[in-house]
Amino acid sequence: MQKRITPLFLVLLLGAASEAGAQSYPTPVEGDFAASDFTFQSGETLPQVRIHYRTVGTPRKDPDGIVRNGVLILHGTGGSGRGFLSQGYAGRLFGKGQLLDAERYFIILPDNVGHGQSSKPSDGLRMKFPKYGYRDMVALQHLLVTRGLGLSHLRLVMGTSMGAMHTWLWGYLYPEFMEGLVPLASNPVEIAGRNRVWRKLLVDAIVNDPTWNNGDYTEQPRGLSNALGFLLMATSSPLQWQKQFPTAAAADKWLANQIASRSRNSDANDMIYHFRASEDYDPSPHLGQIVAPLLAINSADDFVNPPELPMMRELIQQVKRGRFVLMPVSDRTRGHGSHSVPDLWSEELARFLAELKR
Repeated sequence: MQKRITPLFLVLLLGAASEAGAQSYPTPVEGDFAASDFTFQSGETLPQVRIHYRTVGTPRKDPDGIVRNGVLILHGTGGSGRGFLSQGYAGRLFGKGQLLDAERYFIILPDNVGHGQSSKPSDGLRMKFPKYGYRDMVALQHLLVTRGLGLSHLRLVMGTSMGAMHTWLWGYLYPEFMEGLVPLASNPVEIAGRNRVWRKLLVDAIVNDPTWNNGDYTEQPRGLSNALGFLLMATSSPLQWQKQFPTAAAADKWLANQIASRSRNSDANDMIYHFRASEDYDPSPHLGQIVAPLLAINSADDFVNPPELPMMRELIQQVKRGRFVLMPVSDRTRGHGSHSVPDLWSEELARFLAELKR
């Protein structure tokens, strides 16, 4: 749909949110939920799957005793819920008077299985860890929200990158559970074409390296560095990189620092699982089952979801109450990472929240 002129009430709302930007939000509370005897789509089981999470704010029940202020925010591949607690994200959204004011909303930030402080291959099972897919990850999120936190309803499900793809799955797997859906940086279609190629090259860089040793390494395999290189390119921002590294020497120095720092905080087996998990993703046959209003936002400088691909514009028509916004390239966009810069899309989020049923 075409971008519309911002109504006056949204201008005032966004202005109030901006003025409140310096105010703090409630202290996050951390916890762990244990899913017992969980069976993965592969048929494999674990006696216990630990899902770590953080919450910000307080659940509030309506007169019928139902918590209706829950907001589930889902992170991207290789990330964790902690990533949303930065000043650039939480500081723009969770503060008093801001769009997701934590005095009004109960914000849930899980670490997905395989990520952060949740159960993952590097805990000890390595490549014997059950093969999980996006369906498994969403099922565990649902268990956390329902059994772990006792909610039967969510005001909003939103996510970035992988979390955006999970948001599409929530839309048809649990169609009546949430009032709104906001996937940022995604396409609701099987991962194929260039998107599949770079992901497979990333995994192959690890598994084809003899030092990987079928996952039984004593130090990170050499192939991890090459895998990280593919990830850097996929999340690149051409305009920003050219400005930040205008010489070959500057680019080389930055790259070396990135590979070194990311290698210290990455595990090769975990990374293999991160990217193989997407192989069961394809919401396209189910889009007609999504009944909640949905706002999909992409950026035109996104390597992973480039604007020349027609899928989103075509498939959004199948979502009964869906709307797609493509942000143009600007000095403010950050390629795929634009999904985590609220200043870029807060106007659209404000409109969406205002249109949701009250």
